[in-house]
Amino acid sequence: MTDSRPGRQWVALTILPALFLGACSLPNLPGSSKPPELYDLTPKSTFSEDLPTVDWQLIIELPTAPAGLDTNRIAVRETATKISYIKDVTWIDRVPSLVQTLLVESFENSGRIVAVGRESVGLRADYVLKLDVREFQLERGGGKDRVNVRLSAKLVRMPERVIIGTMTAAHEVDISNSTITAVIGGFDKALGKVLKKVVEWSLTQPSGD
Repeated sequence: MTDSRPGRQWVALTILPALFLGACSLPNLPGSSKPPELYDLTPKSTFSEDLPTVDWQLIIELPTAPAGLDTNRIAVRETATKISYIKDVTWIDRVPSLVQTLLVESFENSGRIVAVGRESVGLRADYVLKLDVREFQLERGGGKDRVNVRLSAKLVRMPERVIIGTMTAAHEVDISNSTITAVIGGFDKALGKVLKKVVEWSLTQPSGD
């Protein structure tokens, strides 16, 4: 037997989308939570006046990092064997990508190099900078907190792929209090010192190869 109510299907089709859209806009769904606060850091912009100007191009590879630091979360080393993360705050990018971006911008800010970029931009490089993120965390212990940033770098001449130099750049900043503002400021200062060392070291290496 045919349904004698011709409007039944039309009513069902109009009600279902309305219910679906209504469900999508419902606030405080189960499992929802406040999004984390995002924090960025700044590139280095001041360098030694006697820094040489070079006529070569550089690619900065995406740095490697241990699993505990290869994240956008802000790491806290509570003991030599325990790492946790600050709640409800993150970096704007994963630590290796964040470091790579800021280092590219720092080289550009130096005004002493023809071109610098990531490997993805297709730049024909004379040199490649390989980096390892060894430390990038807030450390607690000994009655005070400190930010510890340490990068290991290798400068490789292309196309021979010969390592012409290696270095480690590190800096620690004591934190007077554990507010997020103080912590982020400590990271910005520590990373800035490290970026400056890496840029200045890189620009002075090829002249001696």
